[in-house]
Amino acid sequence: MSRSGYTLPVFACAAAVAALHWLRHHQPLNVVNIDLITPAEIVEILIEQVAGISENTALAITRSDPGDNLDLTKNTPIWATVEWYTGDGESVIIKGGEGIGKQLNNENQAAIYTYAQNLIKENLQRLLAPGEKIIVTIILPEGRSLAVRTSNAAFGVVEGLSLLGTSGISQPLSTPDQLTAFRSDLQNKASEFQSLVFCIGENGLDLAQKWGINPQQLVKTANWLGPLLVEANLLGVKEILLFGYHGKLMKLAGGIFHTHHHLADGRREILAAHCAIASLPALEINRVFHSPTAEAALKHLRDLDSKTASNWTAQIYSSIAETIDIRSQEYIKSHSDRDINTTVCGSVLFDRNREIIIKSKTGCVLMEKLC
Repeated sequence: MSRSGYTLPVFACAAAVAALHWLRHHQPLNVVNIDLITPAEIVEILIEQVAGISENTALAITRSDPGDNLDLTKNTPIWATVEWYTGDGESVIIKGGEGIGKQLNNENQAAIYTYAQNLIKENLQRLLAPGEKIIVTIILPEGRSLAVRTSNAAFGVVEGLSLLGTSGISQPLSTPDQLTAFRSDLQNKASEFQSLVFCIGENGLDLAQKWGINPQQLVKTANWLGPLLVEANLLGVKEILLFGYHGKLMKLAGGIFHTHHHLADGRREILAAHCAIASLPALEINRVFHSPTAEAALKHLRDLDSKTASNWTAQIYSSIAETIDIRSQEYIKSHSDRDINTTVCGSVLFDRNREIIIKSKTGCVLMEKLC
C-alpha cells in the first residue's frame, strides 16, 4: 500500500504556525498541529528549526514529505517568516518570497493559490488575538532550481514553484493504489450527480472552480482518463466534461487514454494531422510539427493568425476538441456493455495562461449547465 504524505501548502502553513508561536512565546515548537480543512483532518508536522530574526519577525523551517509520491519536492526545505504589522489590511497577509513562482498572467502575483491561501489564513487566524495582524512570507530556497524541472512555465509560472492544490493530502498519481482512490471518489460523486467534470491535474481543478463549477462535481483523474471514463459509464453518469490543459488533453484525439508522457506522447503528430485536415499550408504544418512544445505550436498558430488575419487556431483546435469527444465515446463503447447508454463527452482546452482556447460543441452545452 502506498504511503500518503502532504502537499506543499501544508508544510508552508506549519512553518508559519511555528514562527507565530515563537513571536508570541519566544519558544520553539518541534511539532505543530495543522487543520487540513480539505479533508477535515488534524495532522502533525515536524518543525526543524525556529528562530527570532528581530523583535517583530520570526523564521521557522520544515521539510516537505509527499509520501510515496514521486515528487521532486521530496525533502525540500520550506521556510516561513511571520512579522507583526499595524495599519489597514487583513489580519493575515500572505506573500511569496524567494523560490515561490510568479504568475505572468496575473500581474506577477505570487503563485500561491486558493487552497494554500485558505489553509494558511484559517490556521493562523485562530491563533491571533482580536486586532493582531501578521505578514506571512513563504520561501522555498530550492524553488527556483527545482522549477526548471517542472511544467510550471507551461502554465505561466516563472522563477519558482507553485503552492497549488485542492487538498492537503499528497498521493502518488500513477500507481494502482491511486487509481483505486480515484475510482472511489468517482463512485461517490456519481451517486450524487449525473454530470461530472474530469480534470487531469490541479490546474484544471483550480480553474474549473474559478469558472463557477461546483467542486463536488470535479473528479481528479491524473493520467487515468481511460479507466475512469469506462467506470463513469458503468456507474450511469450521463455527461462528462473533459477540462484540461491542451498539451495533455489533445492526446485523447490520438486515441491515447493513459496520458503519462513515459507511456505515449504523439502531441506533435496530432497537431500536425489536424493542421493538415484544416488545409494549413505545408510549410506551416512543418513548423508546427517541429515546435518544441504544444504551447510553442499554439503560439505559432496564434502569431500566424495575427499576421494574416486568419483563424487557423480556432479551426485546428475545434477539430481537435471534436475529435476528443468522438474518440472518448468510442473508447467507452469499446470497453463497455453495448446495452449500456454511452456517456456523453464534451471537452474544454485551456492554455498556459489558464485561458480557454476552445470548447467543443458538447463542451459548450455542458459548460452552460455546470457554470
